[in-house]
Amino acid sequence: MMNKTILIGRLTKDPEIRYLTSGTAVTTFTLAVSRNYTNQQGDRQADFIPIVVWRNLAETCAKFLGKGRMVAVFGRIQTRSYEGKDGQKRYATEVVADEVQFLDSSSGKQAQSTQPHIAEDEPLEGFRVIEGEEDELPF
Repeated sequence: MMNKTILIGRLTKDPEIRYLTSGTAVTTFTLAVSRNYTNQQGDRQADFIPIVVWRNLAETCAKFLGKGRMVAVFGRIQTRSYEGKDGQKRYATEVVADEVQFLDSSSGKQAQSTQPHIAEDEPLEGFRVIEGEEDELPF
């Protein structure tokens, strides 16, 4: 069995971050994804997909994404149920993101000057620096 989802769209509003009692960050936002067809009036329709992001990626999304930003989301569809304030059982379907790629320049929440700066000799977390000349690299 397989449950994989890839979506490209724009955020409908700024992401919302919260922290569980354990300290784990969770960020939610809604992604507007255009459909491939137009209605009889020539208007393009869109689906509004709720996205959930966890841990470090949640903090990154909350810090650098904003309304209108275009992103690619890679994840899985999840359904859950809960009891509403009125005592009725409610159901939710959302995409739990494993990866979020920012596809446009920062025009939302943060100015470009506040984007993270990484020095050339400073590796990203989970990566290592490859020593040698560019001509020696295998790509």
